[in-house]
Amino acid sequence: MMEQNSPENKAQIVYFSHGGGPLPILGDASHKAMVDFMTQLPSQLTKPDAILVISAHWEESAATLLGAQSPAMFYDYYGFPDKAYEITYPAPGSPELAQKIAGLLKKNNIATRIDPQRGFDHGLFIPLKLMYPEADIPALQLSLLRGLNPAAHIALGKALRGLMNENILVIGSGFSFHNLRAFSWNGIGAPDPDNDAFQNWLIEGCVDPMSQSEREKRLIEWEKAPFARYCHPREEHLLPLHVCLGMANKPAKLIFDDQILGKHSIAFMW
Repeated sequence: MMEQNSPENKAQIVYFSHGGGPLPILGDASHKAMVDFMTQLPSQLTKPDAILVISAHWEESAATLLGAQSPAMFYDYYGFPDKAYEITYPAPGSPELAQKIAGLLKKNNIATRIDPQRGFDHGLFIPLKLMYPEADIPALQLSLLRGLNPAAHIALGKALRGLMNENILVIGSGFSFHNLRAFSWNGIGAPDPDNDAFQNWLIEGCVDPMSQSEREKRLIEWEKAPFARYCHPREEHLLPLHVCLGMANKPAKLIFDDQILGKHSIAFMW
């Protein structure tokens, strides 16, 4: 049984697989399970006052926060139909929250800056368009760190623990399987025991009883997991999970365990 957030622990934390580019919005059949999950996810959450997204699609040398008052759209994909570049998500930004988070990171000796120009990338606007289509909740993004050091991303999450008493939703927007060459772009998922083995390893490490230090050690050494580099030739879609786990400091609940683009993919909530 998951413990409920106490009044002193209002923040909600989710890591999920955000799908292939704009395909979830474009009606792609291989994303149906993901779309159903994301449209229903708000019913499991308290409506937040703000949403912070750690997107797999943004890497900077210093931890960088999106600081625009009214962020533009950043269509960080190519080769899709015209309507993929007409998607809008006019949620307001939150420069005040960006300043507060920057302060928390600096307090924890993490180099940080605020980018007042960058817009929402699809790691934010695709899932949030499904979850909160009204676009009435202030939203901002936090970048990953270049070099993709797993311990540094757990430390980033620990620095965010100063937000635990805020009514904020923190989303690690990545993909628990991200090998572009192995996806089934026609949506037909053949059995893939290597994919399953890695997903099951993630579930075990995030959900099963163990100490927080043991969880962190497992994720820092994630390359030792079965078929780790097959599932993540490059780990930018996994590392938002490290940030979430570092912030949450407790076991996760498995909230999605299905197929996206023909591959076994998962999501967690704390």
